[in-house]
Amino acid sequence: MLSSSVADAPLIREPLHAPVAHLIRGGVVEGIHYGSVVVLGADGRVEFQLGDIEAAFYPRSALKPVQAVAMVRAGLPLDGELLSLAAASHSGEERHLAGTRRILELAGVSEDALRNVPDLPFDPVVRDGWVREGRLPSRLAQNCSGKHAAMLYTCVLNDWPLEGYLDPAHPLQQAIAEIVEDLTGQRIARVTVDGCGAPLFSVSLHGLARAVSRITSAVPGTPEARVADAMREHAEMASGAGRDVAALMRAVPGLLAKDGFEGVQVAALPDGRAVAVKIADGADRARIPVAAAALGWAGVDASLLTEFQGEALLGGGEPVGCVRPVRSLEPVAVSACA
Repeated sequence: MLSSSVADAPLIREPLHAPVAHLIRGGVVEGIHYGSVVVLGADGRVEFQLGDIEAAFYPRSALKPVQAVAMVRAGLPLDGELLSLAAASHSGEERHLAGTRRILELAGVSEDALRNVPDLPFDPVVRDGWVREGRLPSRLAQNCSGKHAAMLYTCVLNDWPLEGYLDPAHPLQQAIAEIVEDLTGQRIARVTVDGCGAPLFSVSLHGLARAVSRITSAVPGTPEARVADAMREHAEMASGAGRDVAALMRAVPGLLAKDGFEGVQVAALPDGRAVAVKIADGADRARIPVAAAALGWAGVDASLLTEFQGEALLGGGEPVGCVRPVRSLEPVAVSACA
């Protein structure tokens, strides 16, 4: 049952985004990234906000930790690497494919039962290797295959039909939607289809931050804590080698971080401090620098965040600038460029 504290759905409107990052070239603001940012304190209160944190939006894959919690609550017995993979936007490395096969084996179903879209691996290096070898797109290689395999396993355990497991009316998706509302603390505004074919639930940026805060601060042994522990301890299974979210989790002790397409990033600490970021134009280059600045606002030691300033802007092959979070977002120096 849903908590009685679940609020009404956020309003569907054009978000009132604000400047969150400047593209600096040679000391001149060449471009501006708009977006929204929220920082929650350990007590769940909003410590900082910029832009529109209450409008309905789609978290994309940043919602996967919540979906994983819902499946564990429904009986999914995975832990460690395989549970991290169940919440992953993976790179398509062989370990990710092997892990997905293992989840399918535990479920007693074949790869043919997957209904995510066939694709090449997400990681450019891995993808180039596939192309050179003449390998074709597959459901297993698509970055959400671990989540889909876990969804099938959850269906098997609950005697839910495998057919139509992506239908929003399916018992699995109804169970996930209930936990989305429970952890975000608000009703879902709208349901659509994510890139992989799974239902995608619209909440607010504030609600998303609240959900990851509740996951990381949960009592040990709970479904929430199991998901948080798995993702933190096996960051590369939730993403991939060389991915910025894995590096961020390694750099900041106890941090859980998850990215999503269209410029979404969430991160939370064990005491419940959490940040959520949405870059309005979906630009990936602004996502991590803005998230790092938000973590600085949350009290994370700036020295742990220096490698997350974003790639340098080049001119003639030499650094001439960078993507820099707006000054109001940086109470401490996290990034600097000419």
